[in-house]
Amino acid sequence: MKDIGIDLGTANILIYIKGQGIVLNEPSVVAIDTESKKPLAFGIDANLMLGKTPFKVKAIKPMKDGVIADFEITEMMLDYFVNKVKARGLFKKPTIIICCPADTTPVEKNAILEAAEKLGAKKVYLEEEPKAAAIGVGLDISKPNGNMIIDIGGGTTDIAVLSLGGIVVSKSLKIAGNVFDTDIKEYIKNKYHLLIGEKTAQNIKHEIGSVYESDEDRTIEVRGRDLDTGLPSIITINSLEIEESLMDDVRKIVAGAKSVLEDTPPELSADIIENGAVLTGGGSLINGLKELLEDELQIPIYLAESPLTSVVEGTGIMLDNIDLLN
Repeated sequence: MKDIGIDLGTANILIYIKGQGIVLNEPSVVAIDTESKKPLAFGIDANLMLGKTPFKVKAIKPMKDGVIADFEITEMMLDYFVNKVKARGLFKKPTIIICCPADTTPVEKNAILEAAEKLGAKKVYLEEEPKAAAIGVGLDISKPNGNMIIDIGGGTTDIAVLSLGGIVVSKSLKIAGNVFDTDIKEYIKNKYHLLIGEKTAQNIKHEIGSVYESDEDRTIEVRGRDLDTGLPSIITINSLEIEESLMDDVRKIVAGAKSVLEDTPPELSADIIENGAVLTGGGSLINGLKELLEDELQIPIYLAESPLTSVVEGTGIMLDNIDLLN
């Protein structure tokens, strides 16, 4: 079995195999037969079932806010995907690096370690996501310089300042892509009395999501169930409305970043004023977020080249440089 890095995300699971690169990127979803308790589908196939399953089938997201919410189903999911990418071998036990949010509790860390150890690992390293993300976007965190990362994932936003190979100051917020989806659902429910599903909310976010003085007012047709009549209905909403729906939670992320900067030692603050911060994670792709953070934090903000894969790419670099690990 080859050494592997795993980004066990709330929204997606990504697997990196040493020597091969990223071999898997699928939604963290499992479809279960509720009577037999047996899994029916994983990843992409299970994600297609979200909100559309018959009574005895349930599509479950076993990760919540970056940690394991359903241990048994997470184990099934990990086992399935490791087998799918043919990472198992007969003779060699692998080294596994698996990532978690910066403020994961010892109990939550033990749950993640236990799940990884059941894959038959020789050694399991648990690494904090902001560190893996910083390495993955190409920051040299080994030197005595301040590096700042803002990683907005599916379940958590991790904000950290790193220097000399470790995290100096960090903050983890349970506000990220999934909360943005909920914000959009609630806004449409309250304003238009229209009930929409999670995947529809995600689509709206991707198509017209905006958080900062958008130049173009884009619109999208939204289909759902009218709460007054109970019948299917269509409305049209615009990007300014989405900005309004997201702003409260986006402001909390801004406040979190300011809090990290306030706690950063002055010498490292001087580096960050010069070098800025890197914005990464799937949630970072919302239109205008980079500009909003630059305006609010008064430092340069750079969007990572590949925001969705930064964390797992970081695990790949660590597998090649074990000295980067704790």
